[in-house]
Amino acid sequence: MANNAIIFHMKFLLSIHYIFWLVLSAIFFAVGEFFSKKFALTPKVSLVAWILAAYILGTLAWLPAILQKKQLSITGAIWSVMSLLATVLIGILLFNEKLSGAGIVGIITAFIAIILLSIA
Repeated sequence: MANNAIIFHMKFLLSIHYIFWLVLSAIFFAVGEFFSKKFALTPKVSLVAWILAAYILGTLAWLPAILQKKQLSITGAIWSVMSLLATVLIGILLFNEKLSGAGIVGIITAFIAIILLSIA
């Protein structure tokens, strides 16, 4: 009986499009990055717990995506670019970090990469 419940839950998780899982994983990663920056500014043990929780949840959200797509090169690249964008936005919007002209071009190129990899 318990085995049937596990199979049902796995089928449900895998029925959700892999891009959803990648976005969710990237969001958790970005939350981890946010708390990492906070930790760098004011080290506290409590922040370490939040950092670990965010990264663990991000990894768990990644698993259904890789199970569905089964292509590490595409799935990993999409996740990397999403995480990059989220991290840069957190730095700019929440911590008032500056981005150079070359950095802006890089972000635009990364966004184009997500689109191209998503349709591959």
